[in-house]
Amino acid sequence: MQNNCTINVENSINSGQVFLWKKNGECWDGVNGQDVLRVDKNGIINSYQNLNTDFFRENDNLDKIIKSISKDKTVKIAVKKYQGLRILRQDPFQCLISFIVSSNSNIQKIKYSLENISKKFGIKIKLQNQEFFLFPNPEKLAKASINEIKNCGVGYRAKFIKEAAKMTLLKKIDFEYLKKCNYQDAKEEICKVPGVGNKVADCIMLFSLNKLEAFPLDRWMIRILEKYYSEKFQIKTKTITEKQYNILHEKIVNHFGPYAGYAQQFLFKMERENYQKKWL
Repeated sequence: MQNNCTINVENSINSGQVFLWKKNGECWDGVNGQDVLRVDKNGIINSYQNLNTDFFRENDNLDKIIKSISKDKTVKIAVKKYQGLRILRQDPFQCLISFIVSSNSNIQKIKYSLENISKKFGIKIKLQNQEFFLFPNPEKLAKASINEIKNCGVGYRAKFIKEAAKMTLLKKIDFEYLKKCNYQDAKEEICKVPGVGNKVADCIMLFSLNKLEAFPLDRWMIRILEKYYSEKFQIKTKTITEKQYNILHEKIVNHFGPYAGYAQQFLFKMERENYQKKWL
């Protein structure tokens, strides 16, 4: 009988959800907004700001979720193989900027750009003789020039980052409100941010706004669905239009249920490890 309550810190952090994390001996250190978290191998969190953070979503009923998503042998294999994999509950502003930066990029490049943004615009702190840079607040990025942001290695996304920061600052994007909204309403709001399309919106909603039915679909995820679910979901193309995205998302939620985002994470992790991360 597997214990779904345990947390596999390594698998959870190494699953394409977060970027500003580093292994430090037996611990992991990561920047989460205006905080630095140190997580030991058992998932015990120390917060620099002494905040109570449910970063690993320990309040989720994982037994119920696993039972709900285990609809076919592929997911059952993934769930068994990556026990303790968690959806992470991230700082929403950092998550928003991270996934704007992530579009058409790879994990190394995303990490590099986000580290540059933090170093240039974030507050430097010392923690147990180590240096960390907190993620900049919306005001700092809203005031920055597009060139300053561009110099962090984000290319054409610089103007999107600045605009996203402005919208957050002016409460045109209100994360607390979005957490309370249903999936569809939250998606409509978050897609008003320039540089946020369907896939980026689904990442932000799944990893920071409690929308567990969000199922980010990029070209890799579509390949995975084609490989294991071609008959089930009838995918005809590698690139999908907005309309096709919404139709496919509906089919996915009908199959996997209200916690479809967990299914996505297990499938993504399994396939990424199968290919030894070469395709990311």
